[in-house]
Amino acid sequence: MTTDTQRPRQGSDILRTALGRNLGAMTWGTVLMGLYQAGETAFPIALGLIVEHTLQNRSPGSLGLSIAALAVIITTVSLSWRFGMRVLQKANTTEAHRWRVRVAACGLQPVARDVDLKSGEVLTIATEDADQTADIIEVVPLLISSLVAVVVAAVALGLADLRLGLLVIAGTVAILSVLSVMSGRIGSSTREQQARVARAGAKVADLITGLRPLHGFGGNHAAFLSYRKVSTEARRQAVTVARVNGVYAGTALALNAVLAAAVTLTAGWLAFEGRITIGELVMAVGLAQFIMEPLKMFSEMPKYVMMARASAERMALVLTAPPVTTPGPERPATGGDLEIDDVTHGCLGGLRFRVRAGEFVAVTAYRPRAAADLASVLAMNTPPHAYEGAVRLGGQDLSGLSVEAVREHMLVNPYDGEIFAGTLRTNIDPSGTSATVAEAVEASMLTDVVALHREGLDHGVRDRGANLSGGQRQRLSLARALAADAEVLVLHDPTTAVDAVTEQLISRNIAKLRRGRTTVVLTSSPALLDAADRVLVLDDGVITAEDTHRNLLATDEAYCLAVAR
Repeated sequence: MTTDTQRPRQGSDILRTALGRNLGAMTWGTVLMGLYQAGETAFPIALGLIVEHTLQNRSPGSLGLSIAALAVIITTVSLSWRFGMRVLQKANTTEAHRWRVRVAACGLQPVARDVDLKSGEVLTIATEDADQTADIIEVVPLLISSLVAVVVAAVALGLADLRLGLLVIAGTVAILSVLSVMSGRIGSSTREQQARVARAGAKVADLITGLRPLHGFGGNHAAFLSYRKVSTEARRQAVTVARVNGVYAGTALALNAVLAAAVTLTAGWLAFEGRITIGELVMAVGLAQFIMEPLKMFSEMPKYVMMARASAERMALVLTAPPVTTPGPERPATGGDLEIDDVTHGCLGGLRFRVRAGEFVAVTAYRPRAAADLASVLAMNTPPHAYEGAVRLGGQDLSGLSVEAVREHMLVNPYDGEIFAGTLRTNIDPSGTSATVAEAVEASMLTDVVALHREGLDHGVRDRGANLSGGQRQRLSLARALAADAEVLVLHDPTTAVDAVTEQLISRNIAKLRRGRTTVVLTSSPALLDAADRVLVLDDGVITAEDTHRNLLATDEAYCLAVAR
């Protein structure tokens, strides 16, 4: 996957990008929504003219012409709203999708980004924040079209009497001045709410992932209390935002009503003084009622602008974050060795060993954390600059290789491999290109799961494998790793959730299926250790012993105590 070299630098850049590439749709939307608002405003103007004309010329022809004019206005209002909103909402939806893809692409890149956000927070940014950022595409045309309605109303009232037109203009400016100050508070409150909701979502994701272990050692109550605290903070902030929004909406409605009442009363006073006609009075009263909608919309737009900006700033956190490491341009040689040269990281202290091409090697670590650190280094989850020493694949240092190329040659399958919603087949062969699916299913002893269901490999799997047992999920993950048929395969504790008999069969099957292919297993399983060509003992960060499993059992008491079951 390639990285986007022209990433937005901040939230304002994201908004400008969204506006720039939807300029055509926004132009059409503005024109159509402007026609809608102009038609809405023209309706009371037409009524005033009809009343004025009817009082002077009471003829059936004039009445028919007036009805036809009203029909044209109503048709214009209906069609312009329908097609205007269709254009804007299509552009909005498309733009939100584009940003979702951008954020998801950043999260799925082989090289992680240096951003202090959990996966649940990134998910919230890719969904809610992407949608709210794209709302700017609708906000701007609606803002302009509302301004059109206010201007048309001000001009029409000004033609009747200059004081009415000036009253509308002055009142609109005053309303926007008050609301612009309030919208700033909405923006800051919304940013905080989005951050807290994202943290709560991340906490939920963590709890779901670790639910079984939490139940195992009785930590589910403490975990619940931890989530409850985060969720309560998010709820309180949501209430604060709702309160601020309520005050904003109430203030906007009250100010709009005051302006409408002022226009109505002023028009009534002018009509009483004889300075405007009855038709102009009808027009003024009608406009005072109709102007409430565009004024309400006009006054709400600053709030949505602030919300879009807050969401764009959060997206910028992901899109502008630098990668944890800069991949090299080289590719490893085919069929090469795997060499760990004086690697120091975490529990590893000057670790050295070499796996020759085509060899099946098992590494047993007396400290589980050391195996996890080694798996992290080999998977490039720990970047080369974060540890001392070197890891070489095919004689080339990982720091000089592209991550995509490394993962094409070497697959590191974690002990907690993720299971996705779909089917058994799509979990084993996500790309649909593997030629060894049947062999992988058999080698991982997943055949009994396939045979249980009439659909076979097309049996449905729920998110995170919720309808599978722990052993079934582990075997499914192992089948996926074997089906990839990688040149170098690293398995981290692939059989901890299966019974001893199944473990014995899986060990033999892996050795048979991977014959001639480089395989490294990080495990303490006697069955896997026995199936390996040789066993490396990892103790205190270094390799302290090396031999076959049976020889080590016979000669190394510490090894015997560590792996014998």
